[in-house]
Amino acid sequence: MKALMIQGCGSNVGKSMLVAGLCRAALRRGLRVAPFKPQNMSNNAAVTVDGGEIGRAQALQAMACGREPVTDMNPVLLKPESEVGSQVIVQGKRLTTVRARDYAKLKPQLMGAVLESFHRLRAQNDLVIVEGAGSPAEVNLRAGDIANMGFARAADVPVVLVGDIDRGGVIAQIVGTQAVIDPDDAAMVAGFLINKFRGDPRLFDDGYAFVAQRTGWRGFGVLPWFPKAHLLPAEDAQDLAGAARQGGVTIAVLCFSRIANFDDLDPLKAEPGVNLVMVQAGQAIPGDARLVILPGSKSTRGDLAFLRAQGWDVDLAAHLRRGGQVLGICGGYQMLGQSIADPEGIEGPAGDMAGLGLLEVDTRMTPDKRLSRVAGAHLESGLPIAGYEIHIGRSTGTDCARPFATIEGRPEGAQSADGRVIGTYLHGMFLSDAFRAAFLARLGVAAAPRRHGAEVEAALEALADHLEAHLDVPGLLALSR
Repeated sequence: MKALMIQGCGSNVGKSMLVAGLCRAALRRGLRVAPFKPQNMSNNAAVTVDGGEIGRAQALQAMACGREPVTDMNPVLLKPESEVGSQVIVQGKRLTTVRARDYAKLKPQLMGAVLESFHRLRAQNDLVIVEGAGSPAEVNLRAGDIANMGFARAADVPVVLVGDIDRGGVIAQIVGTQAVIDPDDAAMVAGFLINKFRGDPRLFDDGYAFVAQRTGWRGFGVLPWFPKAHLLPAEDAQDLAGAARQGGVTIAVLCFSRIANFDDLDPLKAEPGVNLVMVQAGQAIPGDARLVILPGSKSTRGDLAFLRAQGWDVDLAAHLRRGGQVLGICGGYQMLGQSIADPEGIEGPAGDMAGLGLLEVDTRMTPDKRLSRVAGAHLESGLPIAGYEIHIGRSTGTDCARPFATIEGRPEGAQSADGRVIGTYLHGMFLSDAFRAAFLARLGVAAAPRRHGAEVEAALEALADHLEAHLDVPGLLALSR
C-alpha cells in the first residue's frame, strides 16, 4: 500500500492541518486512508479506541479519515513534564520518563516500534499520510532520527516539504533546508509547497519560481491562510493565545506552563455568548470573570507552584469573594484540593505539596495511569455527558460525597458545599451539546443552538475544499508509493 510524508521547514508551519486536509481529500476519493506521525511532542493527547493515548492532531486526522483513532497512528508521544524531561509514551502506553539529553539513547530501540506501527497501518489501508516533526534541517538531531528523514529513508516514503510564508523568509526556509541536509536525505524530497499566504498568491510567483529553480524540486502550490483554522482543535500550546471577544460572559482560563488537553476549551471558545480569556503568565485574572477554569496539567505540582508564582492563588480568593465560580479539570482539580502527595516521584522529585484548599479532597499520585473513554450523566441537570479520562493520581475526601457526575455508575468529581467550586477528571465534557448549554446557563449564558461536532466536521470539509482549490492535490496523492 502507498504512503506520502509531509515534513516542514519548522514547527507550527501547518503540517498537522495539511495532513488532515489531505486525509479528507483522499477519503472523498474513496480511499481507505490513515494518518501517521512517528514521533510527536505534545501534552494535548487523545484517548484511542484501543485504550492508549496519541497526540491530539492525529486524533483530528483520524476524524478526517472517517476513522476512530488508534495508537498505531502515533507510536511515540513525548509529553514534557519539565524544561529538561519528558514522559515517553510508546504505542499508547507509558514507557519511562527521560531527560532530553538521554532521549537520543532511546531512539534506536524506538524505531522498531515506529516501523511496526507504520507497516501495520500500511497493510490495512490504501494510503497512509505521514506527518513529520519539527524540521529535517535540525541536522544536529539527525543521528538516530525517527521523526523525519530517518523514518522516511527507513520506510522508503517520499517527502513533500512545507514552508510557512507567514513567519517570513520562506525562500530561505526551503532552499536552506536543502543546503544543510544530507544529499541522500534531499533525494527523498519530491517537492515543496508554501503555506499560510495572506493576500493574492500571484504576488509570490517570482519567489515560487526561484525556489523551484534553485532546489530542482517540484512545486505543488501556494496555499492561502485557511480562515476556519480556529474551528479545528489545536495541538500546540502556542496556538492558545487569541483576541478576546467583545461582550459576552467572561470565562478565564489559567495558562499553566505545562497545560495539557486544552482542546477541552474549544466548544466554549466557539460560543457567541462567551468571552474566553486565556490568562497568561504575569497577567491577573480578570475581575469580571464569571468562571475561572484550571485546566489539565502534565506537572500538577510544578504548575501549582507556577500558579502561585503568578499570584493567581490570591486572585482566585478574590474571585470567590465576589461570588465567582471555579472549575478544575484533571490536574486543575488536583490543585483545588488540600494536598498533593507524590511519594514515588511520579511527576518529579518525591514529596508533598499543599493544594489551594478550595475543595476538601486530597490527591495521591500513583504509577498507574487511567486511560478511558467514558460516558455518564451530569448530576445537577441529569443530562448525558461523555468524554475521557487521562490521568495519574486518585483524589478522595469529604467533597467527593457531592460528585460532579456519575460515570458508568460510579460517582466522579467533587463540589464544594456551596456548589461554586467544582473538580472533575472528565476531559472533553463540553463536546456534549446539551450539557454545555445547561452548564453555561448556570453562568447566565444562553448557549447558541449549535452542534460542536458537526461544526468540526464542516471545517474539515472546508479544509479539503481549500486544498483542492489551491494545491495540486491529485499530484500530491500521485507521489505516494
